[in-house]
Amino acid sequence: MDLTLRNARLLGGVSTEPPLDIGIEDGRIAAIGPKLGAAGKQLDLGGKLVAPSFVETHIHLDKSCILDRCDSSTGDLEEAIKQVALAKQQFTADDCYQRARRALEKSISHGTGHMRTHVEVDPTVGLRGIEGVLRLVEEYKWAIDIEICVFPQEGLLNNPGTDELMVAALERGATVVGAAPYTDSNPHGQIDRVFELAREFDADIDMHLDFGNTADYLDIEYVCEQTRIYKYGGRVAVGHVTKLSTLPPQRMDEIGRRLADAGVAVTVLPATDLYLMGRHQDHSVLRGVVAAHKLLKLGVNCSLSTNNVLNPFTPFGDCSLIRMANLYANICQVGTRDDIRECFEMISGRSAQLLRRADYGIATGKAADLVVLDCSTAEEAVAELAVPLYGFKRGRMTFARHAVEMYRP
Repeated sequence: MDLTLRNARLLGGVSTEPPLDIGIEDGRIAAIGPKLGAAGKQLDLGGKLVAPSFVETHIHLDKSCILDRCDSSTGDLEEAIKQVALAKQQFTADDCYQRARRALEKSISHGTGHMRTHVEVDPTVGLRGIEGVLRLVEEYKWAIDIEICVFPQEGLLNNPGTDELMVAALERGATVVGAAPYTDSNPHGQIDRVFELAREFDADIDMHLDFGNTADYLDIEYVCEQTRIYKYGGRVAVGHVTKLSTLPPQRMDEIGRRLADAGVAVTVLPATDLYLMGRHQDHSVLRGVVAAHKLLKLGVNCSLSTNNVLNPFTPFGDCSLIRMANLYANICQVGTRDDIRECFEMISGRSAQLLRRADYGIATGKAADLVVLDCSTAEEAVAELAVPLYGFKRGRMTFARHAVEMYRP
């Protein structure tokens, strides 16, 4: 073996069972079992939890870390879009690269090994965000697999020149088509065009959708219908959908069943949704975070993700998906053991399913993309904000962090 991880507790195992060893060879898991007889490097994990690397399904690397360039006062969605639109005028490809790299390294250090990043194009920023992030895809493949979702934050049909930029980004390396229909003069027209582009480039779809404080107008059912028409089930995801959090249970169940039938996944973005929603209220303030764990019970695949970091959409963040799982559990009052475990799954296995990553998991033959956490179970990881101690990409260690030591008198 090239490397043997000794005394590991595997995700999904029982904490009372004895730990196992994981043998890694040629970047893949070659064997799992007790006391493996193997030469090569050894690392004793002392009973710590080993999980597949975390999967970030929705983050904006290109506009991260720009708080010092923006002036936010109302803190609402409209202001955030305007402030970032102004900041984008000064973006360069190298500037996007440098800021994105800062956020990316934070993600890696917190155990993320797979990522879908949403990158904007429009006549103001052109392809500079795409160019900056594309550099990272190759440069950081030793630590993380990155795919780019290109999308029109400020509209598509109402913003001449954006369609051509979407096509150019797909031709240059973006593999997912995104959308933000709520900023367009014709929301359904933008959705139609996104499905057309997806079919033309054989690309998956990942939309910002139904981002607002009321459910007076919803696009979600139209997306489900287009998914059925295009036979795109399993290849469409929608992010935010904060409007669904305002629906009564019966209507929410109805939409949940339709999402499940259509094969449309949902990504909840706890930090941004909590920060931006309810700004119109001065008491009994809306949380705006959709109860994803309830959608899971209806058959909808869901993920939890970071979204924005250190910009007007979310002025906080360290790119820790464990933190997102914990924050979500608090906001949505998750309490049962099974549901807490699902919070962990929504940053790992379910997110990998959303990104259609078949070579994922802890099993013989799978890629050795792993994270070691300072805990023994997934439930502990979420509840106690367990610290990632080691990360591995194809069997090679990508980061290490020492556990806390107590210096007793």
